[in-house]
Amino acid sequence: MEYTLSMSHELSEQEILRRQSLEELRQAGINPYPAALFPVNSYADTIKSSFEATPENFTDVCLAGRIMSKRIMGKASFAELKDSSGRIQLYINRDEICPGENKELYNTVFKRLLDLGDFIGVKGFVFKTQVGEISIHVRELVILAKSLRPLPVVKTDAEGNIFDAFTDPELRYRMRYVDLIVNTTVKETFIKRTRMINAIREFLNSQGAFEVDTPVLQSIPGGATARPFITHHNTLDMSLYLRIANELYLKRLIVGGFDWVYEFSRNFRNEGMDRTHNPEFTILEFYVAYKDYYWMMDQTERMLEEVCLDINGTTEIPCGEHLLSFKAPFRRITLYDAIKERTGHDVSGMNEDDLRAVCKELHIDTDPSMGKGKLIDEIFSETCEKHFIQPTFIIDYPIEMSPLTKKHRTKDGLVERFELMINGKEIANAYSELNDPIDQYERFLDQVKLMERGDDEAMFIDHDFIRAMEYGMPPMSGIGIGIDRLAMLMTNQSTIQEVLFFPQMRPERLS
Repeated sequence: MEYTLSMSHELSEQEILRRQSLEELRQAGINPYPAALFPVNSYADTIKSSFEATPENFTDVCLAGRIMSKRIMGKASFAELKDSSGRIQLYINRDEICPGENKELYNTVFKRLLDLGDFIGVKGFVFKTQVGEISIHVRELVILAKSLRPLPVVKTDAEGNIFDAFTDPELRYRMRYVDLIVNTTVKETFIKRTRMINAIREFLNSQGAFEVDTPVLQSIPGGATARPFITHHNTLDMSLYLRIANELYLKRLIVGGFDWVYEFSRNFRNEGMDRTHNPEFTILEFYVAYKDYYWMMDQTERMLEEVCLDINGTTEIPCGEHLLSFKAPFRRITLYDAIKERTGHDVSGMNEDDLRAVCKELHIDTDPSMGKGKLIDEIFSETCEKHFIQPTFIIDYPIEMSPLTKKHRTKDGLVERFELMINGKEIANAYSELNDPIDQYERFLDQVKLMERGDDEAMFIDHDFIRAMEYGMPPMSGIGIGIDRLAMLMTNQSTIQEVLFFPQMRPERLS
């Protein structure tokens, strides 16, 4: 569906009335957008949770927020105020907020010129109504910002049917600001996402990890196999790439003497969009000297178990129709065994032609640019990935799939790599990192050959990274964890757009 962005749109009847109200407020000497500080000292949720225990603390409160409803009852009225924490009822008496000769101002301003969505500030004291609702008895009311567009107002009929709910995903993602106002659970999702990131950061910091920043604009898009976005720097007159990964820069820091570094990295990949992919996304990567992928598996399952407990209070969380358990340890199975388990094919000794034949039998599309690694990856993705619901480490990948990974210490042709699969999707990717500069250079050359065959996701040669390795790179393990996908799991969301404030969208058509 295509939506029109109306910059000079024809105003609706309600919008015309709101603009008229705006002018009337100004004519009455009321600034609808005052610049003065409003001294907020209380919030709705704090008042509701603490008033009964300590009523003496709420004799002089000052709140600000949007009007979400109002009921005019002669000289006394009720309204609902929504601030950043929640909603609370206001009791407004005309004779108190507009005493004496100013009583007519109440009829003009509050009754007629204040609309749902307007920002107001109130001062007063807290009390309980006769029906037991904690409310604010308003003594002062000021307008802080006039709303010129009406909010979607959800209505429910006698049978419980809901009307006019703001539920269209296209509109919700484009106008997240409206979504956050009217759909209360949306804000809770993003609060939980931030708590998840903070819990991860606290875990890493407690283990001695050091948080760093690395470049977003890079001259070579390294650290992953993905199609990059290209931009241009005018002063240097050179093409630059938005980073697809921060791996190679973090490894340079390990060369420089740090033992454990991490970064919450905003990455960009010029790829398709679906319920688990957005071209701009967040990855946590960390690298630890003198460790291997066995250690990294132990550390990862321990970290995720603690994070899940911290934000959900349990290691078992609902995810769609499944109940996921983040209780360590997680299952471990080799890539080849996973493929054999699901397809019956042992692909461990197959060459490229054999793999193409398997793909044909399994009705998996291929193209001439795909090498052995890509073909194995396609077989796993199409036949196995969706079946790993509970957290599972897929381990020991073919060397062709992993140009930055150390060769397996006991298994020829494999590397020490794992991917963490949860709910049918990859959540993390980790290695015992390759630290042999000669081996690394040869693998970069293999990537160039794939690029020449038409693989636009193959890696460039990063000569400076090779130079850094030649100064000596200690053994290490590294991991990348998809923060957006992990947030989907922790908040029980089925699409990545639900955990991104502003997901990528097609441009709106200007009218």
